[in-house]
Amino acid sequence: MSFTLAINGQNRSFDNLTPPVTLAQVVAAMDLKGDRIAVEHNGQIVQRARWVDTPIATGDRLEVVHFVGGG
Repeated sequence: MSFTLAINGQNRSFDNLTPPVTLAQVVAAMDLKGDRIAVEHNGQIVQRARWVDTPIATGDRLEVVHFVGGG
C-alpha cells in the first residue's frame, strides 16, 4: 500500500512510509535538507521544531519551498 501526498501540486507516492507518518519522516523520505526548506501543510506553515509532532495523512497537501542563497 502506498502513501500518497500532493507535493507542490503533484501527486507523489511513498512506498516506504506506513501510517502513522510525521512531517519529519516525509522530509527525510524526500532526501531534503531540513535547514534549507520551509513546509506548508494543508495551507498552514509548520515550524521546523514541530515537524516530528505533525501527523501527515494520505491525501494531504504539502508545499515545499527551498531557500536559495545569492547576491
